[in-house]
Amino acid sequence: MPRFSIIVPLYNKAPYVVKTIESVLGQTFADYELIIVDNGSNDGSSEIVAKFSDPRMRLQRLEQNVGVSNARNMGVRMSSAPYITFLDADDWWEPTFLEEIAGLTERCPDAGIYGTGYWIVKNGKKRLAPIGVEEGFSEGEINYCRVYAKTLCMPLTSISVCMPRAVFDESGGFPADIRLGEDFLLWVRIALKHKVVLLNKPLSNYNQDVDATFRGTHHLHDPKYHMLWNLGELEPLEQTNSNYKQLIDNLRCYSLQNYLLEKRYRSAARQELAKVDWNRQPVKVRGLYNTPIIFLKFRAFFLQSGSKIKQFLIGCNTCK
Repeated sequence: MPRFSIIVPLYNKAPYVVKTIESVLGQTFADYELIIVDNGSNDGSSEIVAKFSDPRMRLQRLEQNVGVSNARNMGVRMSSAPYITFLDADDWWEPTFLEEIAGLTERCPDAGIYGTGYWIVKNGKKRLAPIGVEEGFSEGEINYCRVYAKTLCMPLTSISVCMPRAVFDESGGFPADIRLGEDFLLWVRIALKHKVVLLNKPLSNYNQDVDATFRGTHHLHDPKYHMLWNLGELEPLEQTNSNYKQLIDNLRCYSLQNYLLEKRYRSAARQELAKVDWNRQPVKVRGLYNTPIIFLKFRAFFLQSGSKIKQFLIGCNTCK
């Protein structure tokens, strides 16, 4: 039985998946199995994967896309190791990721979920993800909600976590119908019941240079598929857990502005924003949400235009 099962959901990532796989096969810790679930790709992704012949690899091909949650859950059901890890098919690990995670599980055997720091890769450059841990923190237990609420930079991601298989099963896996934030819903369920241990060392790479057509974060999802409208089971904690309340309110304020600007989602956004404890929000945030919609639309237009111009200039410099 391998020590780790690595689950990779794959959907139309032909330009990226080779680097992902090579980062796994190049790990300094070799006791693992790699399960790739092709989620109905039609760009030749499966054929690329099939060219690899490592005996630790398995490829499961699906005829149609069943969603990333179902693909990950299927990969876990196929797995045999006591520890589960995940990697997306356009991201990659540093060579010692599994070795250092293995050491972390040995030093902290009672944790429910483990994570590492990670790099954000954009425009070909790497920057350290600004996880909200204290300066000088190197390793140990963290309060997941408190740390996440500080910077809203995810302390746990789908490419930098590991968990006991038993904890994954107990938590019900990834919610099948959620298209944005399905990983967050699983992490927070675990974090509210179990110890979260973090190694504050960047060992995975979150690739933001992926073509926008490959990413699910650049458009508005119908509220029924969005994590913020699917927290009903945890809503009582907003009255009893101040760290959880702060995190959820911060996420609402960060995520719902564009929904407020979209007429068809405005009512749903206002219902969620009505739950926010505005006394705990900064003056800047309160002022933003007290601004008339028309001015918020102008603000969003100028911000988007500025971002496009910046990316254009960066692209021009890259081509020189």
